[in-house]
Amino acid sequence: MSTKQAVITLLKQADAVCFDVDSTVCIGEGIDDLALCCGKGQQVKEMTSKAMSGNVDFREALKLRLNLIQPHYDQVVQIAKEQHLKITPHLETLIKTLHFLNKKPYLISGGFESLIQPVADHLGIPKENIYANKLKFYHDGTYAGFDEDQPTSRSGGKSKVIQTIREKFGHSIIVMVGDGITDMEACPPADAFIGYGGNVAREVVKANAAWFVTDFQDLTDVLTD
Repeated sequence: MSTKQAVITLLKQADAVCFDVDSTVCIGEGIDDLALCCGKGQQVKEMTSKAMSGNVDFREALKLRLNLIQPHYDQVVQIAKEQHLKITPHLETLIKTLHFLNKKPYLISGGFESLIQPVADHLGIPKENIYANKLKFYHDGTYAGFDEDQPTSRSGGKSKVIQTIREKFGHSIIVMVGDGITDMEACPPADAFIGYGGNVAREVVKANAAWFVTDFQDLTDVLTD
């Protein structure tokens, strides 16, 4: 089992750092924002909590929540405009530090690319470094489902994405950072996992992560030490 010091060493050596988005890079969950906008807030929030705790198959939970929400294209555009304002404190400094050290940041999320893209733009993370789900809409803007070919739409998908990143970009050491069990399960193939609890502290992650932080400044301090 990894120790905190071993994880810190791997972070310093890493050439790629992958971040979950909802409740990690951003405060809150994008799908909960959509639900609130569509008047389905409480029902969907309860389903999200179960999904993040690993009690429900991820794809099934995603499908059930989206079928309940029925988001319209215009609502997604409206929420996307405000997403960069929800970036977690001290995350921007950490991303700038990673850029400076030539460690490539990636965003791997069970959330939606359309909501994540403005955040990535704000952080200077290129589009090809985003792996997330894609919503589908009919010509009139009504909801038409989601792209089930995306690995992030199913349980174990983040592991698949990390394997893809390693093969495509040739990274030698990859660290995964996130708040949920789906993030923790991505190590391996990630070389190390850092649990994040600054927005939501999930007990199963806190109990099993060799290094669990509640402030991204801790990572920046280690990298600039």
